[in-house]
Amino acid sequence: MKKLLLAALLGVFAFSSQAQDFHLSQYDAAALNANPGMTGVFKGDYRIHGHFRTQWQAIATRPFTTGLISFDANKGKWGWGVQAANFNAGTGSYNVISILPSAAFKIPFGKKKFSFFSLGAQVGIFQKSIKMSALTFGDQYSPYNGGAFVNSTQETFGDANQLNLDVNVGVMYYYAKPKIRVNPFAGVTVYHVNRPSESFVQDGANKLPFRYQAIAGARVVLTNKIAIIPKVLWQHQEKANELQFSALAQFYLESYDIFLLGGGTYRSKDAAILEFGAKYGPWTGRISYDINTSSLTNATNGRGGTELSVTYIFNRPNPNPVPTCPKL
Repeated sequence: MKKLLLAALLGVFAFSSQAQDFHLSQYDAAALNANPGMTGVFKGDYRIHGHFRTQWQAIATRPFTTGLISFDANKGKWGWGVQAANFNAGTGSYNVISILPSAAFKIPFGKKKFSFFSLGAQVGIFQKSIKMSALTFGDQYSPYNGGAFVNSTQETFGDANQLNLDVNVGVMYYYAKPKIRVNPFAGVTVYHVNRPSESFVQDGANKLPFRYQAIAGARVVLTNKIAIIPKVLWQHQEKANELQFSALAQFYLESYDIFLLGGGTYRSKDAAILEFGAKYGPWTGRISYDINTSSLTNATNGRGGTELSVTYIFNRPNPNPVPTCPKL
């Protein structure tokens, strides 16, 4: 029966990894989650980010939810921060709480030092739990009176709460020359470098596999008011792969000092994603919706996940500003 339980749990997670596992469509909005090398990589002094996602409401009594908050600081060549996340899903209230402090070091290179490598690492903990009392097993089933799960189970389990160390490393490349038409970027991340052991079954042994992720793209300025950001994401973990292509457009409303954001993403064999947002001063807000395109669409009728994100960047005023020309 233990093997049957493990097979069922693995089946759920395998299904999710092919469809919409615990991941984000707006992966670049949550910088520390995307790559620890992005810690402190922004124009400003401090950055606060909040993120929420809910998915599979069409087929699950307890849909998958993701909540995330992060804070990071830009300290010249150094960046430091921390991210806290919570994931919850399923009848058994499968829950993950993660706290990951992170740091990154920026290395400029090239003739005029506009190219950068940012090397980052995260070392923290995550706690996983599940409510065994909310689950039912085969030995509880009684065929009498129409059939019901009324018997006591003889199954025995290990600790339903697991606390583990987690280590992630990443590197980002970006070209930061101002007033240029194309600013490319790329990054690679390896998650769970320490391969933490975790199991809800007594005497069970399960090591969390490596997750590899690669990101690449560029900000391309078309006019003084319009820019586009084509990008691609690839992830691999065990037998699960994810590939998605995106394009985000920025339109500057000079009269209101607002950037309007909009675009779309295609996640291979899974979903088409529509995204809208705006940037006003230090605030950036984005909303997206996943339209399911996988074979599960017969059950979901295309319904997938809703995602919201908000970012605030604080920039300390310069006490001795240098006069500059107005934006043209």
